[in-house]
Amino acid sequence: MNLKLTLILILLFPLFVAAQTLRVSENKRFLETEKGKPFLWMGDTAWELFHKLDREEAIEYLENRAEKGFTVIQAVVLAELDGLRTPNALGDLPLIDLDPAKPNEKYFEHVDFIVNKAEELGLFIGMLPTWGDKVPNIIGGDGPVVFTPENAGVFGKFLGERYKNKPIIWILGGDRNVDSDTTFHIWKNMAAGLRAGDGGRHLISYHPRGVHSSSYWLHNEDWLDFNMYQTAHFHRYQKVYENAMHDYNLSPLKPTIEAEPAYEDIGMEFWTFEEWRNNPEVYKTVFDSDNLVKNREFFKKGFFTDYDVRVHAYWDLLSGACGYTYGNNAVWQMFKKGKKVVIPCLYDWRESLDRPGANQIRHIRKLFEQRDFSKLVPDQSAIYGKNYKDDNHIRAAVASDASFLIAYMSKGQPITIVMKKIKGSKVSAWWYNPRNGEANPIGEFGNVGFQTFAPPSSGENNDWILVLDDKKAKYKF
Repeated sequence: MNLKLTLILILLFPLFVAAQTLRVSENKRFLETEKGKPFLWMGDTAWELFHKLDREEAIEYLENRAEKGFTVIQAVVLAELDGLRTPNALGDLPLIDLDPAKPNEKYFEHVDFIVNKAEELGLFIGMLPTWGDKVPNIIGGDGPVVFTPENAGVFGKFLGERYKNKPIIWILGGDRNVDSDTTFHIWKNMAAGLRAGDGGRHLISYHPRGVHSSSYWLHNEDWLDFNMYQTAHFHRYQKVYENAMHDYNLSPLKPTIEAEPAYEDIGMEFWTFEEWRNNPEVYKTVFDSDNLVKNREFFKKGFFTDYDVRVHAYWDLLSGACGYTYGNNAVWQMFKKGKKVVIPCLYDWRESLDRPGANQIRHIRKLFEQRDFSKLVPDQSAIYGKNYKDDNHIRAAVASDASFLIAYMSKGQPITIVMKKIKGSKVSAWWYNPRNGEANPIGEFGNVGFQTFAPPSSGENNDWILVLDDKKAKYKF
């Protein structure tokens, strides 16, 4: 790690201490390190990391994400994009004879390298043993299907033993639902293999297809430590808070995380504009010589932006989710100019590393670590008046010790707060700008009755966060 990056990490994120394992908190609402420190899951979607990038590229990617404040990298061992038959960047396939019981040592040496580099940078790997198309399912995919209830446990044990002393979180599912008894037993046996291999050191979750949550099929499974839900890539102002609150209100209590929201730079409902895929003439009108999109108008619903990243992230985190995973359309597939495109890209993977939404992850982390996110309890009753479930929806949460309140306004709309939701006779108020991470004091208010706050600007892309503190708590930014 270069000296500049080291200093940046120390200065920006002094509260984060790398740990090799995570656990579920005592109140079952969030994750924490083995030393009991609350852990904010700020994930990045790097599904093809082990498959598409060589070692120099992997270092570049991981250092970029560490500097931006990400804490978890979600990557797939047996990758989606023909990961069993197309070699990785070093020319190696993951399995011998397509057999999960015969892992190729050379392939896994490359995985080892990336895992070790992530550990050096204080990052956890949210490791998917396989994409879901290698397991029987109704969706299909590149596959081929290679897993059975018998060999799933063998592969799980291999991975568990190999990475038992590394900063790993296991993620099963791989964008597929549990759609048969056979599928259920494959994932259950793989989880048992992981547990046998790592001695239960690492947490396990499940990444479903959108719009679903792992809780639908697996909430009562003892191997599922926390839930994941996917709200996918449909439209702006997706009601992600409904997914979060659904899981939050389940019994027994388990943490929940948004594992796949709308990606920055991906076309809204991109699957409805598939004519380019099999029509050479259409392809030439949509893409340039590098296979990048040159005709954005072809995708009539537009592309998701950093604004959408912020809206969904803050709605999630103020609705009971203990984490959020960012995604960029070019980065997940590690698209390189001139190569085959899977979902049309505006930029290549390297250009996409510094897109606005990725840069703003640091601001999310700053807010929720300076006002301890592990104390947050969703509380819509803090908002006075009607609150419609549309683009003007407002979310609020209050600290369990009543020391602070956070509310998010997606379009800078005025908000009336029911005071006395936090303690103290005096309240300090702040505007937090999620676009640049700047906080400006509003003033001090008596903690009585109702108080209306009007953000500095309003309209689309003018989202704001209101922070109210018990004055005696002496919080600062």
